[in-house]
Amino acid sequence: DDRRLVQRVTFLGVEALSEDPLRDAIATRETRCREFLLRPFCWLTDWDILIQRHGLDPDQLAADELRLRVRYFREGYRQATVRSVLHEVEGGVKVVFRVDEGPPTLLRETEVRQVEEVLRTRDIRRAELPREGEPFSLNDLEEGMEALRDALEELAFLDAKVDDVIEVLPGNEVRLEIVITPGPRSVARELEIRGNVDVDEGTIVRMLRIEEGAPLDAQAIRDSRRGLYESNLFLKADVVIPEQPDSGKVVGIEVREAPPRLARVGGGISTLEFAQLEGRFTHYNWLGGGRRLDVRGTLSNLLARQLTGRFVFRDILPGALAGVDEAPFKRPTWQLSIELMQPHFRAAENVLTVGAFAHRSVTPGISVDEGVGGDVSVTRRLTYRVPLTLHYRHEITSVAAGDVFFCVNFGVCDLAAVDPLRRWNVLSPLALSLLADRSDDALSPTTGYRAQLSVEHASGFTLSDYRYNRLSAGAAYYEAFGPLRDRVVAGQVRAGWVDPLGSAADALDVESPGVSILHPRKRFFAGGARSVRGFAENQLGPRILTIPRERLLEEGGCAPGELADGSCDPGLAPVDAFQPRPIGGSSLLEANVELRFPVGGFTGAVFVDGAMVGGRTGSFLSDVTAAVAPGFGARFGSPVGPIRIDVGLQPRMVQRLRVITEVFDAEGSRELVELEQRRRYDPLEADGFFGRILGRLTLHFSIGEAF
Repeated sequence: DDRRLVQRVTFLGVEALSEDPLRDAIATRETRCREFLLRPFCWLTDWDILIQRHGLDPDQLAADELRLRVRYFREGYRQATVRSVLHEVEGGVKVVFRVDEGPPTLLRETEVRQVEEVLRTRDIRRAELPREGEPFSLNDLEEGMEALRDALEELAFLDAKVDDVIEVLPGNEVRLEIVITPGPRSVARELEIRGNVDVDEGTIVRMLRIEEGAPLDAQAIRDSRRGLYESNLFLKADVVIPEQPDSGKVVGIEVREAPPRLARVGGGISTLEFAQLEGRFTHYNWLGGGRRLDVRGTLSNLLARQLTGRFVFRDILPGALAGVDEAPFKRPTWQLSIELMQPHFRAAENVLTVGAFAHRSVTPGISVDEGVGGDVSVTRRLTYRVPLTLHYRHEITSVAAGDVFFCVNFGVCDLAAVDPLRRWNVLSPLALSLLADRSDDALSPTTGYRAQLSVEHASGFTLSDYRYNRLSAGAAYYEAFGPLRDRVVAGQVRAGWVDPLGSAADALDVESPGVSILHPRKRFFAGGARSVRGFAENQLGPRILTIPRERLLEEGGCAPGELADGSCDPGLAPVDAFQPRPIGGSSLLEANVELRFPVGGFTGAVFVDGAMVGGRTGSFLSDVTAAVAPGFGARFGSPVGPIRIDVGLQPRMVQRLRVITEVFDAEGSRELVELEQRRRYDPLEADGFFGRILGRLTLHFSIGEAF
């Protein structure tokens, strides 16, 4: 419009209050750069996409003076005056609000009187009423009285009254009296259920935390609403307690049923699993009683043969020395499961789940994992979104991996002894896990926290061939800030440790003394879209180098005898002859911190990730591999969650890695050999200037925030 632009808004005479709440109270806004990080561009251009313009409105300016006076009055400065002054500046005007705060109205004395003693002293203290000797804030008074009402409702005093009496005294002072009349405790006299058609009343009553004849408190009401919604049986569910003169309340349960069956299909693409398809069918009231039947299926690794190692897609193949056909790594992976959930198992807070599953998955560059089995779990809700789960999973599994994998990870280098590890074996852990989720959104949290702890054991007692103890824990915290609370700082810490048991070798029929056998799925890896984003999936941690024997003979200058006895020096072979392969670790410590901020129509992010992965079993973070990687990214809104693009900067890591090659004896039998000397490995040593820069960038593309 034609109004003059407001170039600046300042305050003079402000001492008692912070300027931030004053700026929030007024309608007059400054013309400014839309984002702090865009300021260098705003200095060069005044494009509308970068600059947020605000014109001067004289009517709003006059109203702002009144708004500021009201703000001061409510904060205890009842004689404050405000006057606005305009100054002509280049490109518009500067608005100055001159404030004369005047003397504060102080609270001399506060008395809290209970007609009947029901609240404890600490309950009243937690309400944080205005403090004696400080300016008398009406905002603090209203918040404190509301906190007292909430405390009374938690004790089932739903009809309690909290009144205030303010006495103005000479000398700019007031006296405050709070009168609490709790009345009788409320009791649920009768439940009236309305709106249900297919879901029987008995099922609805079991979802509630309200019992007829029991005290009716605020926590029971909240838990009942949540229980109804979390069942997914209802589009609308509410617990209504109309005004009633009697303490015995008629509680109304109003519901509107959702369709009992849900089917959906979807698809996607990622840099790790290529093209994917997914389908799911859920019956939320199978055979009545709120039982949930869930059938899921996924199909991934589609187009792996054409895309692996090309463009932005990861190389998932195991390398030349794998000792196994690479074709299984290129075939589709899949997962199929059927699960039946019985709510209110033995108690309202318990859920029993039984299921069966089959799967085929690929750990890129490491192994192909197939399995079939069943599981059973009991989950008890300790409080809202804090479940404790005891879970048993019995699976017959087969691991297809190269000979190098078994030699390095298991210490089983005799190729004949590897065969039992490739057969079908039993993996059946018993796990206890605790989860606490106080975040505000599943895919893009902005406030709150998440924490989890899991303890896992597998042995002969659990009928498992793979045997180990495993511990993992993690926590993430989210905090929104800024005038519009549209900026988010997020942090995460994860840790883990696993210890293989010696009895696993006998159970797996492996004749190799002193080996530590651990299923690859139970090892710890770092790197990837939800870990340290400067690295590709699983690429941060203990690694080994493999090299074909021909290249050591032809380009490394080694003799056949030097290969056979391991004395060959691999340092003369070119760096591109070696293939690094992750082998996983037995311990992990990882931390991430990220700042998310709005930029035009999308959300930008800057982050720093770091991790340490320990390679030696039996101790925590020994023989460690560590790295810290910064990066940046963007998130674009979509109906299925934020589409996330991240670019991580990998640090220049030069390592001395173990080298494994292969030799053949006179009869043509193949044997793996680990060379005595390690190889100094820098994957970028042969690249030019620009190649070294681009080679350190890692692109990730996925849906949902990293944590």
